[in-house]
Amino acid sequence: MTDGTDGPAAQTPIRRFPPRRWLAGGAVAVLATVVGLSLALQSGAAPACAALVRPAVALPAADVLLAPPAAGTLHKGKATFYDSKGAGGNCSYPAAPADRRYVALGPSEYADGAACGGYLDVTGPKGTVRVMVMDQCPECPPGHIDLSREAFARIADPVQGVVDVSHRLVVDPPLSGPLTFRIKEGASQWWFAVLVAGHGNPLRSVEVRQGSSGAWRSAARESYNYWLIDSGAGPGPYQIRVTDTRGHRVTATGIKMAPGQVQRSSVRMYGGGSSGSVAATSSPSARPSPSASASTRASARPTPSATVTDGATASAEPSAVEAVAAAPAPSPGCG
Repeated sequence: MTDGTDGPAAQTPIRRFPPRRWLAGGAVAVLATVVGLSLALQSGAAPACAALVRPAVALPAADVLLAPPAAGTLHKGKATFYDSKGAGGNCSYPAAPADRRYVALGPSEYADGAACGGYLDVTGPKGTVRVMVMDQCPECPPGHIDLSREAFARIADPVQGVVDVSHRLVVDPPLSGPLTFRIKEGASQWWFAVLVAGHGNPLRSVEVRQGSSGAWRSAARESYNYWLIDSGAGPGPYQIRVTDTRGHRVTATGIKMAPGQVQRSSVRMYGGGSSGSVAATSSPSARPSPSASASTRASARPTPSATVTDGATASAEPSAVEAVAAAPAPSPGCG
């Protein structure tokens, strides 16, 4: 949906100000200040710093806290829609969900990728739809969400273009299958990057170790939803331990250094144990687009093919619910 064009801009009238009659008095005050400062310097006295008058400068506003939608909190705002053209959005998924029900969040709620893979229940004039967080909407303010066209049509008439909605993060949504892992193109034993999908709740952490006895190493999430270890994690195969925001934790084993391939494990994040079988399918890959218009936010980077490989096994560990307190960013100080 595009905005209407504005009409010709009105000419700004020229403002005329009355003569500044205070100039003479101001000049005298400035001259007196200069003379006084000169006398002070001649007498050897250093001018006091407190006497220097600095122009008033507005302090920058505090940074907006980046955090994905909180569980149990009802958010209200606006919804629009767009089409990713089948791509997986800024979260780097190989493709959009098969049901094409997805959503892009503004920067504060996308939270540098922390919201990726979670689900929202969105309610509008016609009803409620469940959507997966797949993309970022750079121009969306807090509370404004950008739905897929298909999802928007479930809650409102697309002719409306923008509607009032409420949305809530879904806790432990039903899973479509076991976890999948995709090692990024260009990865090696010296630089590790993995995309985790099929987790239901947003993820809190990803840890990797070489073989089955090495030390666990924490990976850092990038804004495009890959988890990185800059110094690498060895040649593999790996164990990858995944923890979500609800405290569910599982460990997948046998993940290979196979860049560009989607490896399907046999473990679910919650709600069941290992399935014991591995299905092989093929799906395209899509890398994130840093920004785009609300109507054409499709990923524009190259899309190398990806295949699903067999051999990944998994074991489930007991859930470990951990309290996480986000430390607020320090406020800018006065110099």
